[in-house]
Amino acid sequence: MKSGCKKIVLIAVLLWQVLLLTGCDYYLSEQPAQQVPVPFYNRDSRGRADTIGKLGTHSISIPAGVIDGWARYMGDPGDFADPKIKAKYQRPPESYDLPIESFGFLYRITDGDIYTSFRQTQQDYRRDNETLIPYGKPFPWASVSVYGQYDATAPLNFNFTVQNEFKLAKEITYFDYIQQPQPLYGLTVYRANNGIDPKTGEPWKWDDNAKDIFIKKDQAGNIKTYIKCEFTHHIDSCDHMFYNDDWHIQVWISYSRTYLPQWQEMENNIIKILDSWRVSREGKLLGKQIGKA
Repeated sequence: MKSGCKKIVLIAVLLWQVLLLTGCDYYLSEQPAQQVPVPFYNRDSRGRADTIGKLGTHSISIPAGVIDGWARYMGDPGDFADPKIKAKYQRPPESYDLPIESFGFLYRITDGDIYTSFRQTQQDYRRDNETLIPYGKPFPWASVSVYGQYDATAPLNFNFTVQNEFKLAKEITYFDYIQQPQPLYGLTVYRANNGIDPKTGEPWKWDDNAKDIFIKKDQAGNIKTYIKCEFTHHIDSCDHMFYNDDWHIQVWISYSRTYLPQWQEMENNIIKILDSWRVSREGKLLGKQIGKA
């Protein structure tokens, strides 16, 4: 009899413990998920929120309507990533410390302004597309792409890139890039086969594989600016790249060769634009934002 009582008591104790554990699990599962603090957002006159994050070494708040496309953050799947990977990916919560990989915008070379939707520059850009491009007139807008550089071991220069360009030209098209005796607009100039098409013995008329190359070195001899200009399909264009050590960024600019003389002004103005978007880690603006609607 005593043995039977002990078994009953033991079973009751075990059942009680199971109920306690079940209750704890239920309690825990019912608790709300920990809320991630929502950052402060600067907004434009229409109430649109800025795009925020950290570009290279600085926290920024990019005015709404400025970005051409969208901002990509470090870790975001690529455009051609597996759709299953994209579906499962969850970006970390937005903050002024979330590293930005890249974004783009449109810069007007003639006055240093930028395109923003619902600003006058939106109408200006549309008008220039309709009245300049069809008639082959110089287009004053440059496409700008900015890339944060986060690999501490990667040099912020184009030394290898330029040497590799020269190497490939020799191996694939069988000509050398020759440094020209005189600089142009403060840039050192290299021309493919000294500017002469070896097939005709005349200056290049179609130089998509024989671009003019322009470089600018810093005091240490590192190439900080690298520009390639070519003439194809009746379009004389330049792809212009430069590094900025303070921001730890690489910038790409594409524009009509007509505006090559303003290369240094473009670099300075683009950094001024980025500086105007700088904020504290709490989102407080450090200056007046260029391009804000």
